Amino acid sequence: MRIDDYRDSDNVEDRRGGGFGAGGLGIGGVVLALVISYFTGINPLTLLGIMEQTPLAQHTAPAAHKPPADDRSARFVSKVLASTEDVWTTTLRENGKQYEAPKLVLFTGQTPTACGTGQTAMGPFYCPGDRKVYIDLAFYRELESRFHAPGQFAQAYVIAHEVGHHVQNLLGIAGKVHRAQQQSGKVEANALSVRMELQADCLAGVWGKRANDMRSILDPGDLEAALNAATAIGDDRLQQQSQGRIVPESFTHGTSEQRVRWFRRGFETGDMGQCNTFKAERL
Repeated sequence: MRIDDYRDSDNVEDRRGGGFGAGGLGIGGVVLALVISYFTGINPLTLLGIMEQTPLAQHTAPAAHKPPADDRSARFVSKVLASTEDVWTTTLRENGKQYEAPKLVLFTGQTPTACGTGQTAMGPFYCPGDRKVYIDLAFYRELESRFHAPGQFAQAYVIAHEVGHHVQNLLGIAGKVHRAQQQSGKVEANALSVRMELQADCLAGVWGKRANDMRSILDPGDLEAALNAATAIGDDRLQQQSQGRIVPESFTHGTSEQRVRWFRRGFETGDMGQCNTFKAERL
């Protein structure tokens, strides 16, 4: 993937290392605990444990900074994010809309978000409440080792999928789906989630096509890397690996075949109008 010469995005928040083992408290919380400990004699580790449970700690993010210039992984996602900014600014303008770029937050372990505490175990995710994409870059090691989906374009697909959720949020799709889910049973809510996720896959494909048209960022084999990643994280594949059986009514993201199909649809057309999974008879 040829993206080294791309600009860096100004919308990356690096929260890694801000908590020094104190979860979402950040360095300010650590200092406060040490001060209280000095005057009271209480073990600072005990204080940190108490503070971590308070509502303030739950919602106060550690100080964010720009990623170090020599951090190749962070610089890579920053350039991918910049590419999504360029693509979606142009694409939404063509459709009479204005694009407002999301922030991308790098964290380790856990971090507070407007959607609750974000955890590494959750994988990359988008929070519509604060319009931010969250990722622990350790996920990329898991993508390669556990899911056997290596390659930079596979990694870029992950970011583009979450930015696809941001596009859904800007267009009002996310709000409509959430309201419909609140009025539905579990099976129906899961089915709506599948359509939401497949649309984000399609939008990720649109980004890939348009980004390549703009800057020729793809090398031979890059598309296959993204499709391999989409295959690896299908609900049917993950359920078979984790529990030895497949339960379709519990799907929330779609099968491997569906994820590949919708990403490919977006990539082949470059047209977000082709991504209306909510009206599709066949997913």
